[in-house]
Amino acid sequence: MNAAVENLRTQVRGRVLLPGDNGFAEARAPWNRAVEQPVAAVVEVADADDAAAAVRHARAAGLTVTAQPNGHGASGNTAGVVLLRTAALDELAVDPAARTARVGAGVSWGRVQAEAGPHGLTGMAGSAPGVSVVGYTLGGGLSWFGRSHGWAADSVTAFEVVDAEGERGRVTAASDPDLFWALRGGGGDFALVTAVEFDLHPAPELYGGRVLFPGALAARAFEAYRAVTAGAPESLTTWFTRLHPPGGDPLVAVDVALLGGEAEAKELLRPLEEVGTAIADTRRLLSPAELGSITSDPTDPSPGFSRARTLTGLDGPAAAVLAEEDTAPLLLAQVRHVGGALARPSDSAAGALAEPYLVYAFGLPLSPELAAGLRERCARLWESLGERVSPRRPYSLLAPGESAADAFTPEAVARLREVKRARDPRGVFRANFPVLD
Repeated sequence: MNAAVENLRTQVRGRVLLPGDNGFAEARAPWNRAVEQPVAAVVEVADADDAAAAVRHARAAGLTVTAQPNGHGASGNTAGVVLLRTAALDELAVDPAARTARVGAGVSWGRVQAEAGPHGLTGMAGSAPGVSVVGYTLGGGLSWFGRSHGWAADSVTAFEVVDAEGERGRVTAASDPDLFWALRGGGGDFALVTAVEFDLHPAPELYGGRVLFPGALAARAFEAYRAVTAGAPESLTTWFTRLHPPGGDPLVAVDVALLGGEAEAKELLRPLEEVGTAIADTRRLLSPAELGSITSDPTDPSPGFSRARTLTGLDGPAAAVLAEEDTAPLLLAQVRHVGGALARPSDSAAGALAEPYLVYAFGLPLSPELAAGLRERCARLWESLGERVSPRRPYSLLAPGESAADAFTPEAVARLREVKRARDPRGVFRANFPVLD
């Protein structure tokens, strides 16, 4: 065992787990159990000062650290790395008058929404309430409300960080414009973020839910989806999903989230009424705390395979591929409407997302054969969609084997690498998808 790793126990107050310790295997495991995450040690930091102590020790001893509250977005690129678990950094303060929130690196979106919702406010949350705010935001943060307000990173006003020297600091656009830019969507390669401050947005009314149809109505549902998105205001986000439940019949879901009321939603979503008889319809007025009920994402870790690509449009040939081709063995093949504010200029590493749609594919790699089948099916899907597929995809949807360079423009990649070399020349920090790889 490396003496520098063993000495972590003398440097921090939080629990340190080393290979061979009881609980080490579980502590190092990422959310996606299909990803192997080899690490040299796991440190459950007690607070921000403890995190700084861990970074100072890593710098002095020539170690590399990566930070995860619960392991979402892991790539497996962690051999020899010290994994910092930040769940204990659970500060949460909502200021309704100022419409702002301050949250620690261990806070999930579900907690933020529960605090902000009663004040008619929302954060830039995604579909899964268990995802950490900080990790999600460092990756840009693709929210249900992105069409209205851009990336979650665009709402950030300040970061509390530990830098590569192990010093704590506060980063704003005024205090450190380069680092502030990089942290807003460029990943965790530049500093350890212990807390983030961001603007909340008005949500006096929120309407959302899922309409579920038999798989036989996929083509009609897709045409309705195209009609809805063609004229959708920025306040409306919709997803079209073809589902293949294990052992069940194919299904089609249309998920909606509207920053508005029921009457407006019914008018905007009128094309869905012409699809046919729905199996279920959960659409209703929601509180921001109920945002996760739209898709009911899994709440427990499990193995998964995912890939994402952005699309330049949904013309007839694309519709035929997405609505009619057999997508098995994928569990779901999903089209998300993006655009709106996401397509406008953004002074962040995430930048503008010009493509108006995004395709997300997910499956269960329960055996090597199934994993190979999922990879092959995704490759054929991108091939069938042809030139409509953009090479760019959001950082937060990158998958193992992909690169940070896939998420940014060439100019942004070059600037991120400059910031990395300037702020962390010894490579103390390693993101899930490092910008220098």
